[in-house]
Amino acid sequence: MIEVANRLKHVEEYYFSKKLREVAFLKSQGKPIINLGIGSPDLEPPFKATMLLRDSLDDEGANKYQSYQGLPELREAIANFYSKRYKVNLSSQTEVLPLLGSKEGIMHISMAFLNKGDKVLIPNPGYPTYGAVTKLLEAKPIFYDLKEEHNWQPDFIALERLDLSKVKIMWINYPHMPTGANATNKFYDEVIAFGKRNNILIVNDNPYSFVLNEKPISIMRYRGAKDVCLELNSLSKTFNMAGWRVGMLVGNYDHINAVLRVKSNMDSGMFYGIQKGAIEALKCSDMWFVSLNSVYQLRRELIWKLAEGLNCTYDEDATGLFVWAKLPSHLKSEEFTDLVLKEHSIFITPGTVFGSNGEGYVRFSLCASEEVIKEAIARV
Repeated sequence: MIEVANRLKHVEEYYFSKKLREVAFLKSQGKPIINLGIGSPDLEPPFKATMLLRDSLDDEGANKYQSYQGLPELREAIANFYSKRYKVNLSSQTEVLPLLGSKEGIMHISMAFLNKGDKVLIPNPGYPTYGAVTKLLEAKPIFYDLKEEHNWQPDFIALERLDLSKVKIMWINYPHMPTGANATNKFYDEVIAFGKRNNILIVNDNPYSFVLNEKPISIMRYRGAKDVCLELNSLSKTFNMAGWRVGMLVGNYDHINAVLRVKSNMDSGMFYGIQKGAIEALKCSDMWFVSLNSVYQLRRELIWKLAEGLNCTYDEDATGLFVWAKLPSHLKSEEFTDLVLKEHSIFITPGTVFGSNGEGYVRFSLCASEEVIKEAIARV
């Protein structure tokens, strides 16, 4: 047996990769599993985007390698999207980089800026990939606390007390996953100033800003952001295109170019047809977002009923693709979700997947039809 790399000794298989195998096994045994654990949109992408993908297959060069930087028209569409939706001006030539999904970007950004032994500030709770990628690159994750009593935002006074000398990157994610908390204007000003004072690259992971959120915000609209920030975004949730793998990175030329130097050695460009479809999706009118959120609004109200049926509480002001719910004080997250799976054949996510501060919480996905959610309610 050839020994695996040392870096794998500190990284486990992604939770959902393992759990979905268990769920698939239960289904194969005849269990009527309802999956409310995964944020994989079940709604259709924009019709015109799908049609453009199909029609583009006959274009000359459609099956050739594509530019590492994406089609110029795609970069222009991303820049126009940021201008219209976030009021942020970007140069499509130098400040936009299309990605094969934003998850790819987490690795590429980390590879571009981290050396072995560097430190990374990672939210707790937060997206598990931040920590996993940091460990894979033999850097050190420093988890900073997010607590409900502070609306899931960091304590900058506490952060300043840390030894920040080797910290290179700070990951932030608002609207926050898994809690759905939104950041304030004050927060964005503070985190930019924090990055500048301590020479830390602030990376905002921003894929949920259009889901049940009336005021989408990009960190790039704030003064000084381009000096010290990058922002990841994605078409996965906003346009129901998770399987298409279309993401984007925006920031200043130097930061973007550093990531491109990694990316150009890791992939051979995004499939032409997907880029053409993505361009069309980014042109969607306001009615797309109204229609999308009307569906999620109805689903969320049903998920709230399901949470109440399980004796959980929740924040009605939270946004995004999930409902983050608090368990009664005597219950543990993983024990509770295992019990719900066993007794009701409903898969929900324990909060501890996202960090120790997720203990006592569970996460419900809105990526299931009203009929399915009603069935879940009936079961409990």
